[in-house]
Amino acid sequence: MPDSATESQPTPFSVLWSFVRPYLPVLVLGLFLALIVSAMGLASPMVTKWVLDTLEVGGSLLQPVLVLLVLLVVGATVGWFQWVLLGKLAEDVVFDARRRMILRYLGSRVLELLKRGPGELVTRVTSDTVLLNQAASSSLIGLINGAITLVGSIILMATLDGVLLITAVVAVVVVVLSFTLLMPAIAKAEERAQAALGDLGSELEGTVRAIKTVKSSGAEERRTARLLHHASESRRHSMRSVRIGAGVWTIAGTGIELAIIAVLAIGAYRVSEGYLTVSALVAFLLYVWGLTGPIMELAQNLTTLQSGLAAAARIRQVEQIPLEANVDAGTSRQGRRVPEALEGADSSGTLLELRDVSVRYEDDAAPAVTGIDLQLPRRGHIALVGPSGAGKTTLLSLMLRFVEPRTGEVLLRGTPYEQLTHAQARANFAYVEQETPVVPGTIRENLLFANPDASEEQIASVLQRLHLAEKFAELPDGLDTALTETNVSGGQRQRIALARALLAEPSILLLDEATAQVDGVTEAAIQQEIAERSHDALVLTIAHRLSTVIDADEIVVMDNGSIAARGTHEQLLTTNDLYRELVAALRIDTGAEHEPKAEART
Repeated sequence: MPDSATESQPTPFSVLWSFVRPYLPVLVLGLFLALIVSAMGLASPMVTKWVLDTLEVGGSLLQPVLVLLVLLVVGATVGWFQWVLLGKLAEDVVFDARRRMILRYLGSRVLELLKRGPGELVTRVTSDTVLLNQAASSSLIGLINGAITLVGSIILMATLDGVLLITAVVAVVVVVLSFTLLMPAIAKAEERAQAALGDLGSELEGTVRAIKTVKSSGAEERRTARLLHHASESRRHSMRSVRIGAGVWTIAGTGIELAIIAVLAIGAYRVSEGYLTVSALVAFLLYVWGLTGPIMELAQNLTTLQSGLAAAARIRQVEQIPLEANVDAGTSRQGRRVPEALEGADSSGTLLELRDVSVRYEDDAAPAVTGIDLQLPRRGHIALVGPSGAGKTTLLSLMLRFVEPRTGEVLLRGTPYEQLTHAQARANFAYVEQETPVVPGTIRENLLFANPDASEEQIASVLQRLHLAEKFAELPDGLDTALTETNVSGGQRQRIALARALLAEPSILLLDEATAQVDGVTEAAIQQEIAERSHDALVLTIAHRLSTVIDADEIVVMDNGSIAARGTHEQLLTTNDLYRELVAALRIDTGAEHEPKAEART
């Protein structure tokens, strides 16, 4: 799949049109209904002239009055249907826009998505789509209908009096010119207002997430000032849009009022001279008054369209986030795994292999890892250790295809990653993050996140082994309790993540500091789980608490993005200075025969 960045750059209007195009028949029907309503309005002044002419000759008013009533009823009925039709269309367009962005978020490359703040991404799905609402439905119809109504009014006015028509047209031209000059400024102000709103959402989301740190640091006033700055910027740009819009409306209204005064004065003179009948003057004035409708409709819908185009420009940025190779959403996790037929492709017993792999997060940044050659067996416990920034988490991200290698290749069961989709590769893994974020939903939904088909017996067994069963049994709703930051501790949240990973029954279990927040008794239980799981699958752990990896089958020591040494705990104590320093720093009892060096590493 080609990157979005290499595709042709769509314009905001083309993005807007992409949401409207599937509903083109509905849009055409809405336009047809709008034209019917406008036709009713255009006919009314002529019927009014008919009434006045009938009065002048002493005829019956029954027929013209009945026609006026029919126009009223038909216009009201058609207008109601049009209102409902366009309302549904607007909601459908917003739903489609939100669906497209949500699918884009969940299908995008992980690091590309994480470059944007969560609050900003949320704002684009919520606030920007609301601006898209009217712009992609009623504003397009309103513009076309307003233009046709305006032209229709001018044609009918021309049949009444050419001199008065010139007076009215001058006012219309002034209004149209003001639209042309001021509308781009509204679009720019709206786009800047939405950008500031996105910044506010991102800052607010991060502040709420770190509220304990904010309050414990006494930083409420500083955070408030920063958040209000973004809110103020959004307000400032929105007010600029409001002021410009008010100018457009004022010019339009003033132009129409001046046209009415001029038509009334010139028309009265022409009536007095016998060039024009009173009924024709009244009908003409009604058309001039009626111009207020289509002109104001044009002004309002142009303003709405500019706001929608600003939203479409921001939605376009979302749709340029590069996507991963996709897989059928209906395929189960197990169904995505590398086919059994491919398992024989690597007869060495290697499950996962990295060949001369290097990773660089940015083109001008130093490599996060470089020259990595690593073969991992089908089962066993492998530990990754090393100083912070050594590249351990990058290796896990590489295995999960959160990042792609700049050089070298990764193979799963002898099959290069390039021949697999991202979903196929990840279906072989279960991953416990260091931060163990809470997934919105109940405890049960969190446990079944990776394997919805796990049985109640499997769930109960895992919870018992991880010392969680009694805690959850005490909750009023048990496993159906909504999981929040307050009803479980950090250690319990970490064990829920581990339980979720174990229930997935992966070929490879990745643990990033899986025991960082648990007590000694629970840590022992987790170590027992790791040992038992390593009999049937590969367990790869990252830990700064070396006590959790002493019993690993193999320990891989990393430093400065490279593999510095490999071996068992005992082997590394005798052969690797870095490993001894890490052990000494954590005061692990290694026995008298392996007294750790006290000197600092140079």
